[in-house]
Amino acid sequence: MSAAWIDDLKYDEATGLIPCIVQDVQSREVLMLAYMNRESIAKTVATGQTWFWSRSRQELWHKGATSGHVQQVVRLCYDCDRDTLLCEVQQHGPACHTGSYSCFFATALGVAAAERSAGHRYAILDELLATIADREAERPEGAYTTYLFEKGREKILKKIGEESAEVVIAAMKGDRTELTAEAGDLIYHLFVLLQEQKLSFDDVLKLLEARHAQQDIQNK
Repeated sequence: MSAAWIDDLKYDEATGLIPCIVQDVQSREVLMLAYMNRESIAKTVATGQTWFWSRSRQELWHKGATSGHVQQVVRLCYDCDRDTLLCEVQQHGPACHTGSYSCFFATALGVAAAERSAGHRYAILDELLATIADREAERPEGAYTTYLFEKGREKILKKIGEESAEVVIAAMKGDRTELTAEAGDLIYHLFVLLQEQKLSFDDVLKLLEARHAQQDIQNK
């Protein structure tokens, strides 16, 4: 793809900057808002990691260069007016300088994250994905999810094996209460694995949609 699109963007006439929204490609959480110029966009494209322009220091800024919390770019796009960028990334560690997973952790208006799922059938899945991404980034002491990420992939895979077996046992026993609990445990550990593997749950859903569409075509 030609880099001519970089010059076609609408930059602020006074500063030469354009805002960039950064979103976690796994959890879909908005992580931060920063500013780019032509040079930082070009370096982002060339390196595959985010570069911004620091308005306070008046210099280029490679996100994570000091902390190690780099952002691997998955997709960079612009809006219909060409005056705002959206960068989808694989976030390594916290995105915020405070140590928080996202810079947007304070609620000024509306409901807190824990309340957002009320009345929405599958919204709890979004909340769970966001919480797991948060735990991987911040690693709060004493959290079970932190423990799994610290132990690594082998431990996560072992737990998925254990929970799968417990689902089978509960189903064989015909214990609906136990099956409900074990199914929830299995889904949780599967989500932890997806986060560890940097695989978006959206990709899984897209695959299911494609299979379903193909099945519909075959049945016509």
